[in-house]
Amino acid sequence: MRRLGNPAGPGQPPLVSVILPVHNADLWLDECLESVLQQDFEGTMELSVFNDASKDKSMTIIEKWKPKLEGSGILVVVGGHDSPSPRGVGYSKNQAIAQSSGAYLCFLDSDDAMMPGRVRLQYEAAVQHPTSIIGCRVRRDPPGSTERYTRWINQLAPPQLLTQVFTAHGPTVIMPTWFCSRAWFSHVGPFDEGGQGVPEDLLFFYQHLRKGGGVLRVDQTLLLYRHHPHAATHSVLETTIWTHRVRFLEERALPSWTSFTIWNAGKQGRRLYRSLTAASRRKVVAFCDVDENKIRKGFYCYEGAQERPKPRVPILHFRAARPPFVLCVKLDLTGGEFEDNLRSLHLQEGRDFLHFS
Repeated sequence: MRRLGNPAGPGQPPLVSVILPVHNADLWLDECLESVLQQDFEGTMELSVFNDASKDKSMTIIEKWKPKLEGSGILVVVGGHDSPSPRGVGYSKNQAIAQSSGAYLCFLDSDDAMMPGRVRLQYEAAVQHPTSIIGCRVRRDPPGSTERYTRWINQLAPPQLLTQVFTAHGPTVIMPTWFCSRAWFSHVGPFDEGGQGVPEDLLFFYQHLRKGGGVLRVDQTLLLYRHHPHAATHSVLETTIWTHRVRFLEERALPSWTSFTIWNAGKQGRRLYRSLTAASRRKVVAFCDVDENKIRKGFYCYEGAQERPKPRVPILHFRAARPPFVLCVKLDLTGGEFEDNLRSLHLQEGRDFLHFS
């Protein structure tokens, strides 16, 4: 049970607002709200809930928990709407933030649950890093689901939190673990409110990086992160994410390179090449691979190009290619062969190569 903190006095905002958008979450809300109650943070807290047109028993569960939480010194603010359709995660987060008043924001999804030390440990980190998004390690539920993704979330080295921002995995600290100062959120935000199909977390993360924000992870498991077919992330098309990633790669990384090599002469590498602007394509000096059949072809011709003659890009063995590389090979899927090949070149991530897959 949470130790009774000192409720914020009249006119005094709480230190931390837990931001909780809710849409049809009655399966998980009891455990989620119990985890708020169990926080061992001794500063002042509030819970800001925004109900996005739930049609199940979510509001009944929230009203049941409100006196329990307030009896433990956690102010509860509840907003929402009962329109026929939800307005989306970005809108709901923005509304929950607008009705809250804490100096720091702790984001929580209604299908997840926090470990007791989450608010305390992330608050301590955020005070030291006021322009950073603070994340944490997670425990996936059910166990064993999305093993590669979970390993990536939990095992990125600190420098990789900034160098691996272009991959298909999205933000290098995942949205349900975010914690940041309200002042920094206001400087970067708000979230995009385009609704279903918009990757509002990825767009905010990119804007955060554009503004010079840092990325930090508390290396303790502080969140039970659920995987289920109804999660909002499943509503975002892969092609939408791909387009945003390519544009961000062109904006952030490629301007500092006069030329580069795409590592993978197969489907993903060619797709990246075709997705680039003509100016970026002209910087591609080669594809590289280990597949002798692809290498024997000698070159890739982009038939869809407007230029005449059509671009013909050499295909080389990776040892004959020169950095920097954009890597279009998924990690953990080649039995370690790709990782061994990459290590053998003694390259520096960020300077000599970037992961894109």
